[in-house]
Amino acid sequence: MTQNHSAQLLKDVLPAAASEDKSQIAGGGGSQAGGLSPRALEVAASLQKSVISPAVLSGLVRLTDIAIVATIGLVSVTGGFSGQTATTDVLAALGIALLLTATFLQAADCYQLPVMRNIISQGARTTIAWTLVFAALLMIKTFGGLLDGIADAHFSIWFGFGLATLLTARFAVSLFVRKWTKDGRLERRAVIVGGGQAAADFIHEVESQPNNDIRICGLFDDRKGSRSPEVVAGYPKLGTVNDLVEFARVARIDMLIVTIPLRAEKRLADFLKTLWVLPVDIRLSAHTDKLRFRDRASSFIGTVPFVDVVHKPMADWDSIAKRAFDLVFACLMIVLLAPVMVATAVAIRMESKGPVLFRQKRYGFNNEVIDVLKFRSMYHEMADPLAKKVVTKNDPRVTRVGRFIRRTSIDELPQLFNVVRGDLSLVGPRPHAVNAHTDEKLWDEVVDGYFARHKVKPGVTGWAQINGWRGEVDTPEKIEKRVEYDVYYIENWSILFDLRILFQTPFALLKTENAY
Repeated sequence: MTQNHSAQLLKDVLPAAASEDKSQIAGGGGSQAGGLSPRALEVAASLQKSVISPAVLSGLVRLTDIAIVATIGLVSVTGGFSGQTATTDVLAALGIALLLTATFLQAADCYQLPVMRNIISQGARTTIAWTLVFAALLMIKTFGGLLDGIADAHFSIWFGFGLATLLTARFAVSLFVRKWTKDGRLERRAVIVGGGQAAADFIHEVESQPNNDIRICGLFDDRKGSRSPEVVAGYPKLGTVNDLVEFARVARIDMLIVTIPLRAEKRLADFLKTLWVLPVDIRLSAHTDKLRFRDRASSFIGTVPFVDVVHKPMADWDSIAKRAFDLVFACLMIVLLAPVMVATAVAIRMESKGPVLFRQKRYGFNNEVIDVLKFRSMYHEMADPLAKKVVTKNDPRVTRVGRFIRRTSIDELPQLFNVVRGDLSLVGPRPHAVNAHTDEKLWDEVVDGYFARHKVKPGVTGWAQINGWRGEVDTPEKIEKRVEYDVYYIENWSILFDLRILFQTPFALLKTENAY
């Protein structure tokens, strides 16, 4: 499945490569950074802080503006200053003001990062936009026969206090944006795949763009010698493309930019099939290729054209919505299922000695190793925290209570605390033990592109599990199917999809034939 996925992923821009290339997808490795050069490790260490999404920042500033306008307006024209109740005119004035404020501030580019950095420009634009809002309100009142129930004095109070509050808020925003920019928190961190003159030309063109937010962190290229020097346009070559997979596991980067000409289809396809497992945007630089693409497949940084090949899943507001969903439902489930968890803990302690909880090292987001909590289902002295031996039917290591809680997945309930802590999501690909294997092979050796399932946080339940792929994994087909369903989930994620999986999970747990 993953081979077909990769070919489909390339089809829009590289139709020939999809049919010609038969090489395996390189799945990447673990999160160890031992193979990286000292220079690459030094750069990775400087990229440990997470960045702030410009889209999320501008959205929060929008919400702040709306809250200020609504609050000041309500106080100004009702009880705060006049004793007037919230009449139809008041509600109409608030609605019109909110709509016009959003429109005029957007038209004035007040939500662009370069503007938010500049205190004077931001203040002037905000003042003009706010003045236009009230000019429109007064025109509506004078000529439209509306808003007659609000005195001009109340509009004046609203205008004055509103402008003062908006400018104060914008001043604070400017200070924060300047600090975050200085700290490198408001940038898009990019790594270039390729080298030589093509990469140098691209770097010069990007750096010539005004208000550019791209930070180039280095280059990775398989070539050596004069075709790919160690330093290109002032940026170091940090390793090969295989090193890049390892680098992206330990450094927080946002984007991979491939500067190889699009006509080099075979080489390009090989690179993309290695890199698509990473949770980052992948773009092909088209600045040297006189080709045209469908709008949905192209984008620009300034005037530099790109072909968008892989988008980072669950970015910006999607990641916030996902986290809010996890926190709300996980906390609710912890409260509702507390009696079940207490009863399970008591039953475990009554049957066998040892701790109630069991911690196991598993792969999390972007191959980070996390400690996943479970109720202990084995005899303590026979526990297998490294999952070196697969649990099978009638496994003598499993207690009587353990068999029941494994069949019903009650042993997974402590993972709700992993969700609250942020290691897991409620819904996502199930986290597998770091030594999970079938036929003496680790699962990333069994399935091409296995690590693509780590492009998002793993989940307590998932699309594969409710479709019957849970329990023992004793054949390559079973892990292949799990990966197939996991990748489908990542590519089709939505909050509604999560809700569907969450509500179907109890019914899926009734099928216990593969759960030992």
